[in-house]
Amino acid sequence: MEESASPKPSFFQRLFVSTDEDRLRAGWRLLGQGLLLLLSVALFGALGSALLSILTDISFAGFLLISTLIISLAATISVFIARRYLDRRSFTSLGLKGDKQAVLDTLFGFALTGLMMGLIFLAEWVFGWLEVESFAWQIESLGNLFISILMMLLIFALVSWQEELISRGYWLQNLSEGLNRSLGVLLSSAVFALAHSLNPNLSWLAFVGLFLAGLFLAYGYLRTKQLWLPIGLHLGWNFFEGTIFGFPVSGQYTYQLIRQSTSGPDLITGGAFGPEAGLILLPILLLGALGIYVYTMKRDTVQTENAEKI
Repeated sequence: MEESASPKPSFFQRLFVSTDEDRLRAGWRLLGQGLLLLLSVALFGALGSALLSILTDISFAGFLLISTLIISLAATISVFIARRYLDRRSFTSLGLKGDKQAVLDTLFGFALTGLMMGLIFLAEWVFGWLEVESFAWQIESLGNLFISILMMLLIFALVSWQEELISRGYWLQNLSEGLNRSLGVLLSSAVFALAHSLNPNLSWLAFVGLFLAGLFLAYGYLRTKQLWLPIGLHLGWNFFEGTIFGFPVSGQYTYQLIRQSTSGPDLITGGAFGPEAGLILLPILLLGALGIYVYTMKRDTVQTENAEKI
C-alpha cells in the first residue's frame, strides 16, 4: 500500500517558513530580533531612567556606564530569545564557546588592535600631524587615573560585547544562512556602519571606514568561527584609540590618558571623527588582517588534518 504524499506547503507557509527547516526564514528571524531589541531597550531604558533619577549625584562616567549596561542587557536578551526561539539554536552556537582558546583569542585581538592604534599614533606624530599637549598623570591623582581607565575599559568591553553579538553574531550568521556568506559579510558590515550614522562628525569617508572595520571584524570571526577574537579586536581598538592614545572614537571623545590634538590633513588622519575616517586606516587594517591570518594559521592545519582522518 502506497503512502500518501505529504501535502505541498502553501505559498504563505513557504513565505514564512524555510522549506528544508522547521523554522522561520532568516529575514523574519532578523526582523524578530530587531523588534525584540527595541522592546528590550524600551523596557530596560525605563528602568534605567528610574534608577538615574534616584542617583542624582552620579558622574558622567557613571551615567555612561549605566546607559551602556542597559543597552548591553537589551542586546543580549534580544539575541538570546531570538536565537533560542526563532533560530531554534543554542546561544553559544553563535560562537560563544567558553574555553581557554576564547581567552587567548580575546587577548590576542586586544593586543593586536593596541599595536595597530599605536602605529597610527606613531605615524601621525612622525609626520607632524599630531601634537601631545599633556598626560593624565600630570594633572590627576594616580587613584583617579586608575579608576577612570578601569571605567572606560569596562564601558568599551560592554560596547564590544553588544555590537559583536549583534553584528558578527546574529546578523552576519543569519544573513549568511538566508543568502550566502559573502553577502552576509557585506550586508552585516553595512548595517554595522549605519548603526553609527548618528555619531558626531560623520562623513562619507567615515562611513566607508566603518564599513571596512566591519569587514575586518568579520574576518576575525570567519577565521575562528567564534566571536571572541572580534570582541577582543573591537575592545582593543576603542580602548587604545580613545583612552590610551587620545583620538576620538568614531567621532566621540572619551577619557584620555594622552591629551593630544591632530592637525594633519583630515583625508588622511580622519580629523574630528578619528582614524576610522582617514586613509591611514587602510594599511593598518591590512596589517591587522595579516596578523589575524598568521595567528589562525595553525587552525587551518588542524582542520585539514581532521578532515583527512574522516
